[in-house]
Amino acid sequence: QVQVVESGGGLVQAGGSLRLSCTGSGRTFSNRAMGWFRQAPGEEREFVAAINWNGGSTSYVASVRGRFTISRDNAKNTVYLQMNSLKPEDTAVYYCAAARWGYSSDYKQEKNYDSWGQGTQVTVSS
Repeated sequence: QVQVVESGGGLVQAGGSLRLSCTGSGRTFSNRAMGWFRQAPGEEREFVAAINWNGGSTSYVASVRGRFTISRDNAKNTVYLQMNSLKPEDTAVYYCAAARWGYSSDYKQEKNYDSWGQGTQVTVSS
């Protein structure tokens, strides 16, 4: 089973950028699609972005499309979330998750992921 650990969160002003990293352990990391989710205070966890096993396909929630970019480096067992033009409403705990398969027809469904990180806090000040 893949284990994942997030890093790169922090405090940034509106309009700024952050890059989150998610490093996975396990031989099957490169075979798995990977996703990023976030949970703001008092809100349910929501899907942010996902990438298939070889990086050839990505998916984003509408609110981040054009501002966030998900990518992966399978040689380093790492997935990245580059976040630009950050807004206060992007403030949340961001979670990385490993999907059960290399590709999914619905990356938004949490049931399609079986390994989750502990999360990293992203705070965007206005």
